[in-house]
Formats: sequence, C-alpha cells, structure tokens
Amino acid sequence: MGGCFCIPRELSLSLGPGKETASKDPAVSREFASSPESKEKCFLPQVMTPDLTLSFSVKSRSRRCVNGPLQEAARRRLWALEAEDQEARALFKDLSARLVGIQSQKAQFLITFKTMEEIWKFSTYLNLGYVSVCLEHLLFDHKYWLNCRLVEDTEIQVSVDDKDLETIFLGLLTHEGHFFCRAVCSVAPPAEKDGEWLTLREGELISVKMAEGGTEWEGMSLVTGQRGLVPMSALEPLLLPFHQWVLKNYPGSCGLSRRRDRPEPSQIGRGKCKAWKEYEREEKDELNLRQGESIEIIGSVIPGLQWFIGKSARSGEVGFVPTRNVDPESYSPMSKTSAFFSEEERCSLWVPGSDRTAECASFLHTLAHTDITSVYRLSGFESIQNLPNDLSASQPEGFREARPGGAWEEQQAGGSRRSSSSEDSNLEEELLSAASDSYHLPEPDDLDDPELLMDLNAGQEEEEAENFAPILAFLDHEGYADHFKSLYDFSFSFLTSSFYSFSEEDELVAYLEASRKWAKRSHMTWAHARLCFLLGRLSVRKLKLSQARVYFEEAIHILDGAFADLSLVAALYINLAAIYLRQRLRHKGSVLLEKAGALLACLPDRESSAKNELDVVAYVLRQGIVVGSCPLEARACFLAIRLLLSLGRYEEVLPFAERLQLLLGQPPASDTVATTLSFLYDKNYLPHLAVASVRQCGLHSAQGMSLPIWQVHLVLQNTAKLLSVPCPSWNEVSTLACPALRQALAACDEQAERCTQRALCLILSKVYLQHRCPDGAIYYLSQASMLGQLLGEREAFESSLCLAWAYLLANQAKKALDILDPLLHSLKETESATQKGVVHNLLGLALQGEGRANRAAKSYLRALNRAREMGDVRNQAVTLANLGHLTLKSWAPQPARDYLLQAVRLYCELQASVETDMELVQVLLWLAQVLVCGRQLADGRLCYEMALLLGLRHRHLKSQLQVTKSLCHFYSSVSPNPEACITYHEHWLTLAQQLRDRAMEGRLLESLGQLYRNLNTARSLRKSLTCVKESLRIFIDLGERDKATEAWLGAGRLHYLMQEDELVELYLQAAIQKALKSEEPSLALKLYEEAGDVFFNGTRHRHRALEYYRAGAVPLARRMKAVRTELRIFNKLTELQMSLEGYDKALEFATLAARLSTVTGDQRQELVAFHRLATVYYSLNMYEMAEDCYLKTLSLCPAWLQSPREALYYVKVYCRLGQLTFCQLKDAHDATEYFWLALAAAALLGDEGLQDTIRKRLDNVCQSPLWHSSPSGRSSERARWLSGGGLAL
Repeated sequence: MGGCFCIPRELSLSLGPGKETASKDPAVSREFASSPESKEKCFLPQVMTPDLTLSFSVKSRSRRCVNGPLQEAARRRLWALEAEDQEARALFKDLSARLVGIQSQKAQFLITFKTMEEIWKFSTYLNLGYVSVCLEHLLFDHKYWLNCRLVEDTEIQVSVDDKDLETIFLGLLTHEGHFFCRAVCSVAPPAEKDGEWLTLREGELISVKMAEGGTEWEGMSLVTGQRGLVPMSALEPLLLPFHQWVLKNYPGSCGLSRRRDRPEPSQIGRGKCKAWKEYEREEKDELNLRQGESIEIIGSVIPGLQWFIGKSARSGEVGFVPTRNVDPESYSPMSKTSAFFSEEERCSLWVPGSDRTAECASFLHTLAHTDITSVYRLSGFESIQNLPNDLSASQPEGFREARPGGAWEEQQAGGSRRSSSSEDSNLEEELLSAASDSYHLPEPDDLDDPELLMDLNAGQEEEEAENFAPILAFLDHEGYADHFKSLYDFSFSFLTSSFYSFSEEDELVAYLEASRKWAKRSHMTWAHARLCFLLGRLSVRKLKLSQARVYFEEAIHILDGAFADLSLVAALYINLAAIYLRQRLRHKGSVLLEKAGALLACLPDRESSAKNELDVVAYVLRQGIVVGSCPLEARACFLAIRLLLSLGRYEEVLPFAERLQLLLGQPPASDTVATTLSFLYDKNYLPHLAVASVRQCGLHSAQGMSLPIWQVHLVLQNTAKLLSVPCPSWNEVSTLACPALRQALAACDEQAERCTQRALCLILSKVYLQHRCPDGAIYYLSQASMLGQLLGEREAFESSLCLAWAYLLANQAKKALDILDPLLHSLKETESATQKGVVHNLLGLALQGEGRANRAAKSYLRALNRAREMGDVRNQAVTLANLGHLTLKSWAPQPARDYLLQAVRLYCELQASVETDMELVQVLLWLAQVLVCGRQLADGRLCYEMALLLGLRHRHLKSQLQVTKSLCHFYSSVSPNPEACITYHEHWLTLAQQLRDRAMEGRLLESLGQLYRNLNTARSLRKSLTCVKESLRIFIDLGERDKATEAWLGAGRLHYLMQEDELVELYLQAAIQKALKSEEPSLALKLYEEAGDVFFNGTRHRHRALEYYRAGAVPLARRMKAVRTELRIFNKLTELQMSLEGYDKALEFATLAARLSTVTGDQRQELVAFHRLATVYYSLNMYEMAEDCYLKTLSLCPAWLQSPREALYYVKVYCRLGQLTFCQLKDAHDATEYFWLALAAAALLGDEGLQDTIRKRLDNVCQSPLWHSSPSGRSSERARWLSGGGLAL
C-alpha cells in the first residue's frame, strides 16, 4: 500500500546522479525542491482542499482519441449513479477514498481523504493504473466486456490535480503531528542554546513532533539518536507516504549520505570495474586498492551502498571494496528496472496457490461441465435458464471463499506475526515462537542420508578428542560445500538432520560448546567459526542476544577476513547486524551494518538464514531512502517481500509489493510482483483490486504473457464477489472475468493444453449464453468442438451437442441440423438410448425452427420413446412439453393442452430442484396461453400464478419477471382488473429494482403512474404523482430527454388534477425549457401543445392554455412549417375562445384555421375548419356569413354518400340552415328547401323518428305568416363569397 503522486509521469527507476538531499523517486514532485522559504511554507497551517476532483475520459488505443459512444455511455452510467451511488461508494471504499459527489456532465468524481493511510493507498492505486481498471468495472455493462476487441482497444485515462493531492497529503501529515523530514542544510546550534538544539547535517533524516506555534520543533536524529530542538526552516518533509510508513513502522538508525568526489552511479553494475584512486584498508575484510587496478565484482554494485564484494585481479583476494573508490563507468550496467539478480530470485517470489494448477484446472472443468449429453433441452428454456437469481442467494459452490493455497496457509498459520502498525518491533516474541519449534527427527524413511550423523549419547561422559573428530572434520572444510546449505538455511535443518538422541536443547548446546573448544585448541579455523555460528543461532533462539553477539563476533574475528565461504560470511555479518540493530549499538556497528547491508543486497540467490534478518532489510531500505537510491529501495523491497512471504506474514507484504511494482514500472520486470499483488489483494478481500491487478498485468504484457490457471481461478472467485446478482444454481460467471479467460485460453493454445483449453472455451460460451449473445458462444463452442475431436469421442460428442444448441438459440436451425444429422447417423451403431434421445430431441427443435412440424413431431416422439425406455421421467416431461409447444405454434390447442398437462403431471412427480422447477415455469406459461386462448380464464390465471409461486420459491428473479409480464397483460387486456394489474405491475417494478435495470424501472413507473391516474381518486392521484416523479428522476439519470420531458409534463398534469395550481406551471415550464435547451423544436412544439391541453381539457383556468398555444406553439409551428399542427392549434384556440365567450378572437382564429385548411389539401380538415367558422359567425349573429360557411362545408362533402355518418351530417347541417334562414334571415321558402334536403338525407339514413321531426318543422314553416308574406325565397339576394367560389379567405 505504498504510493506516490504524479499521474502523468510513467513510473520507472530513476537512476540519475546521486545527490545528497533530494529524493530521486520519479513520482516525487520537484516543486518542494526550491528555496528554504518554500520549505518553511510546507509547514505552515495547510489550507486543505476539501475535495479532490477525479476526472476521466474513455479513449481508443488504436485511434488515440476519445471514444465518443463509450464516453457518452459512461456519462449515462454516472447519471444513474448520481441518484443511487452505493455501488460507487463501495468501489471508492475499496480504493481507499471517500466519495463526496458525482458530476456526470463533467465526467468527474469528487473524493476526499481523512487519514494518511487513505491518501497513501489511493495514490498507489492511481499510479499502478488500478483506478482506471476499477472504473471500467463500474461504468461499463456486460455488452462492453463481451466485446473482446473493444475491451482491448479501450482505456480509461484518469487525472487528478497533483497540487491538490500534495496539499491534502501535507495537511494530513501536519495534522498527525509526528512525521519524518530531511535536513536541507547543515545547522550548528547557537552557543547560548548548546545542548538544547540538535546539530544537523545536510541530508540527515529527522523524526519531528510539531509544536503549536513557534518555529522550533522537537526532533530526533535517525543517524545519532540524539534529541533536541530543530529549526523548521531547515527541514523538508519526505513527500512519499511509503517512506513515512517505513520509518514509522520499522524504526531504527540509518547512515548519512556521504559526499562523493565523483558522480553517484545511476544503475546496478556487475562484471569488472577499475579503482580510480588508491585505498588502504582499515579492516582485514577489506581490499587494498591501487589506482587503475581491475576488480571482479562478486554479485553486484548497488547505488547507495558504501561497499560491495570484489576480487582483486592482482592478488586474487576477496573482500569489501568501497564503492566511492571505483569508476562507475567501468562496470557493466544492469537493467534500470532490475530488482532481481537472477531468474531464481524472480521465481523465489512464490505465492500460495501457484502450485495448485491441477486443483484449479479441476475447478475449471467443474465449472465448464454440462449435462447436455444426458438431459433433454426444453424449447425456449434458455430464456429462463440463463437469467440470474436473487441478490440474497448464496454464491456458487465453487466460489465459496475458496482461496488458492489454503492448505499452505494453514501450515503457516502457526508462524509468528508482526504488527505493521507497531512502532517497536517485538523480536522477543518472534524468537520465543521460534524457540518452541520441534527438534525431533522425522522418521528415517523420510530423510535422505545426511552428510553427518551424531549420537549425542555416545561418549558424553568423556570429553576426548576422538568423540568430536567427526563433527570437527565435517565442519573444517575450507570454503563452501553443498552439504553446508542446511547449516545456513532459514529452517536450520542441519540440527535435525545431523544430531539425534538428545532430550533437551541444553545437551546439544553443551556438545557444540565442547566441540568449539576442541576446534579452538586444534586451530581448526573453519570448524571453529562454523561452531560459533551454530551456537550463536541457538542463542538467538533462546533469546540470549548478548551471548549470540559474542559468538558471532568471535566467528568473524576467527575468519580474519577470509571469504572462501561467502555464505558463512554473509550469515555471520547479517545475524550480527540484526543484533546490533536490536540492541541499538550505534557506536559499535555502523561500519558492520553497512557491510552486512552489502552482503544482504548485493549477493544473488542468497537464502535467508534468520527471521530477524528483516531488521537488516529495513536498515538497507532506510539507507535507500536517505541517499535517494531507487535501485537500492527496489532491491530492499524485494528482499522484504521474499522474507515476509516465507514467514507467512502476508499483511506486511502488501506495502512493499506495491512500492516495488511502482519502482519496477512496465513488464516484464513487474509481472512477478503483479502476480504477488493479485494474491495479496485476494487475501485482504479487495476483489476490485485483485481483478484489476491481473487485468493490468495482461494489458501491459500483450506480447504473450501467459496467465497461470490459479490466477484464472482467483479472477473467477473475485468477479463472483462483484456480481450484483449472483446465480448459484446456474454457476453464473461474471463478464468481468472474460479478459482473464481469453488470456488464459491464448496461453493454453500456445502450450497445447487441449483439455484446459476446451474447458475455458465452454466457460466463455456459457458467459455469452447467459447474456443472450449466442454468436459469441458459437465462436468458442466451435473451438471446443475441434478440440473435442482431438481429445476423444465423449468430448467430441458433448462439444457438438453444445454447438448445435447454441445454433438453435441463435435461430440458425439449418446449421444445427448440419451438426445433428451426422451425429445421429454415427449413433446408429451404439446402444446408448439416452444419447440417441438427446439428439432426437435437439433434432425436433431444429426441425421446428425450420418450420417442418411433421418431421419435428416424429423426432420428438422418437426422443420420447427413448426416454421411456430408460425410465427417465424428466426427459419424458421435456419431450411432452416440446410437443405441446409445437402443437401450440401449429394452432392445435386441444393436442397442445393434452401434451402440456401430461408434462406438468410428470414434472410434479420429480423431486423439486431449481432446474426442473424453472422448466415447469416455462411449461405452465405455455399451458396458460392455451387455456386463455380457449377462454378458460380461471384455469389460465391459475397456471400463471403457480408459475409465479415457483419463481418466488427459488427467488429466481427473471422467471418471476417473465411470469409477471404475462399476468400484467392478462389483467390489463384479457380479463381487465385495474387493482390486480397494479399489484403485478408493482411486483414487476420490484423485480426491475432488484435486477438494477434502470430503463425498465423507469418505464414501469411511467405505466404505474398511468394506472393509478386512471383510478382517479385522491389517493391514486397522489401515488401516480409519486411514480411519475420517480420515473422523472430515472429518465434524467439515463439521459432520456424525451421521456424526462414527458414525465415533467405528466407531473404538471397531475398537480392540475389534484388542484395544486402553484406547482402546475413550474413543472410545465420545466418540461418546455428542457426541450428548448436541447434545441429540439419538434419536441418543444409538442410540449407547448400538450401543456396547453392540460388547461384546455380541464375545467379550471382554461384561459392559461392561450399562453401555451398562441405564444409558444404557433410561432414554433410556423417556423417549422408544420401546417397541420398549426391548424390543429388554431382549431383548439377557436374552441377555447368560444367557451370563454371571446367571439371576436374566436373569429380571428377560426378564419386563420380555415385559411390553413385550404393549404393542407385535406378536404376533411377543410370541412371541419369551415364548419367551426360557421359556428363562430352564427355566435356573432353574422347569419349570412354563417349560411355561406355551412354551404361551403356541404360543398366539401363527397358527391356520393359513403356511410351513414355522412348522411347524418347532411341532416344536421341542413336542419341548422333551415332553422337559421327561417328564424334569423326570415326566409320561409329557403328554409323549406333546406328542410326538404334534410328530410331526403334522413330518408337515406332510414331514421323514421328523425324524419317525423323534420316533417313537423316543415309544417310549422308552411303554416307561418312568413310563408304567405313572400311568394319566393331571397337566397339570390344574399352574398355567397365562399360557397359560390367567388372570394377566397
């Protein structure tokens, strides 16, 4: 969990010239390496930025630009997350950040941090690229992950403001009050404050505690251990959280960066080098150097270390060589990203689980298993089969906390633990646990023959030389031999393999002590030194550190600078250095510590010899921090990881592994560490990070890095934890695992692991089928089929059936037939009735898909006979159901009903299981369809409800969804029942929420709002409003503008119905403004009209419709040249003004409407407009104009009556004209003519009552005084502007 900032820069080892002060880590911002004034500003009270803005963009790798559609899809996903951000909060919690808010329009997250650990971890994940990958998990759905090319071509680029991040970091740092700094200059205490102030040297590390106010703080030097006051202006903080963490959790002394006459080497070196100046050795373990002398480097030279081990070409001696005395340009540099000195070291980062290939492969085969060779398939069953289950269901059996290397971890469970949060390392507890180890020998059969076997009971009473001769002769070998490996290794196996028959450890110590004395007397140097080493290790195990120190010092003194056994020398120096560090012997061990660090870090393939070696590793790491050497820091991190893994202290490994990954940079150097990280993230239950680490490694190693099977298992585990809707019954695999599965498949292809390759193909095909993408499944099943033919008949048969089934699901029945016909022919020579039945059943499905019902029925009957032969009830039920479905499609309801009823009876005989019950759900749906078509509504409803109960029983969401849809249709259209329809719509809504289908949820809320509104009660209107507003929020989240504006409008309409007038205008205007801002005039026009309709169709405030019609809709309609819409609006305006008795305005609008109607070319629209104009004239007492308009409408009617409705219209208009001319125009003769025409139309209509009414009116006209006062009508005297065609509007 180490980390650093600066996203734009790639992380790699910066091995530039060494400097005494500033860190060379590439991730450290250089803004803090300026003037002393800026240093002082670092410690001023920080004005922390409360939130950090995390921006992202979705880019195409191939085109090197933003991927517009995906960026928009990501924004839409953010819109949804703005409303329900639980998933985003959980993700950022895994990323060690706190989500404050989401800004979808800007594609940004606002996050914050409360502790140093949070910002440290987050910055690490940011620089490792895990944040980008985790955002892919959050933002993209299964369609993205199933598109292989799109996934490979897409990357999310994440950015933050480095200054804000550093400001937050420094604020949290100073808030804690205790941290570590570097002296930027030398400071001598004033004479008057001598003893109070601390003497500082440039580059020295200081542990400080802030004091409120003032410019002097309490500090402690990590070089001398002295305490005193330090001036704030002379310090700069260590800007890497990892460095702060190391110095706090692994406290201890460290050296001081020394000035060099030559530039510091920037890379690790090996080979040979030359001394550029003379050196006179101060200790016997050092080499004398002459200027220009050639030196062979033993191991490596690491920048930042004061010593390395070399061999003089002149004298042949081996010893320590001061790094500052050799020319860095004279040796061969290693890779800048090298923390491993050999392939053996790289492989030493073994993690539990990597040796479980067989077990993980077995799991893959279990996951890929299919029963298609023995169980018949139901027609259309895949629609339920591949649908996920309830959220509360348990995880798949194969994913239940199965962790790689579980057995290995149990073996390590007894090992000692070290708290990474403790400031004082408790070596005594570690040693106490080590002292309790067993020293009893294993059974003889379990051992190889040892080089030395000593019976401690033999000759113990007499200390004679011959009793010790074997061990002395064995240990006095000059130099290193292979049989000494057990002497120096971590397990100390030399004791158990070479000594037996001792009841207590004290007996062994006494024997070794006596052997040491004899070796000393006999001047057996190597035996003496090795015996001292053994006694020292035993003393450490007994917590006698001072005694162990004496033994180790004696051994080093005896060797007198001899390096023939380099493993012994390294073990002695490192063990002694660990004791010096534990006992804080600064004055005694500074040089030895530096030399021990060189032996620890520079020698390749050296095995650890003690648990307390971690203290020396921490010392080397502190030295790397002091001198700013990234190569040394990377090497120390590697050594810490290897040691902690071997100790089983996984919780401490993660910070070192993350830091090493940052330092190593790009693969292949970082592949091994990435593998370790994925295991550690899994251990710490960080599924997003576990998957991201594997995927990130795959992204950077596209040249063919193979993914181990155990890592595929790990990815499957963790993606199962991330499944929002787990499905244990069907072993659902998350689409997030697809990249890892494809990578593993490619690796198997290269290594010709056909069996595992076929299993991976089957798993991938299952993933595609789960999400109804049969084309992708066909691609992988085709590969599985070819592999099956190479593996054997059983595999070939199974793969072929799977492929045929996939073709059927893809509606490619012809290709399925091409596979099944040869399969059936090949089975004629076999006696397997089940296999024949399976093929016949699939053949029936294929033939049914081809429309060959008769042949399909014959195949089903053959499959049924095979199932009956074998007594397989389930297969019989499936075949009968398929026959029922076939006859249902063939419009044969009675046979369909009989077959389906038989299938239901057989299913009821079976033992209940998820698989059979889900099949029964599909059969019940078919049976209900048959019964409903036969008008047996009660029985059909019973089948629907039984199917729903089965789905509820197993909490299978999508089967419930399918049944609920059918019930909603049943209660809305087949047997209308508003209350029941609402009940099932509400259940449908619950299912959509559990499935997290926001689009479906929005549509259902919209429908529920309409259903509640139709009930038209105060309570139902309130519920309708709630539903509409919820749908509005969802449509806004999804970015569906049209739906959102309709919801705004619907909410305004409901507020009007509920008489909440103050809110009506608010929602109506919001809908219109949304449309106007989106620059969609057609939508705005529609909304203006519908907003006016709210008042137009109501009973209150009808005049408000004028504003929406006249000021809003009409100008838009004219600008868009939407003549018909404009005509419709003017007609509404006319009606509205007439109802408001504004007849003058009504005449204006009616005239405009009539004028527009002549442009449309639609006689019916023209007829309506002129009829309405006639009505307005009539209301204004302009009777001659009214008569003219009515006659115009009659002229627009067809010459031949087409329907009774046209005849009725003639009757009404002529009656109105007769009444108008008689009563208002006082023309009885013309009125009589109109009434006679009305009577003729009524006669055509055949309505006797209407004819009698018209006759009575005729009698009244003829008997009136007007009839006798005028001999004839005066129609010719009245104007005929319109009906005569003389004048246009």
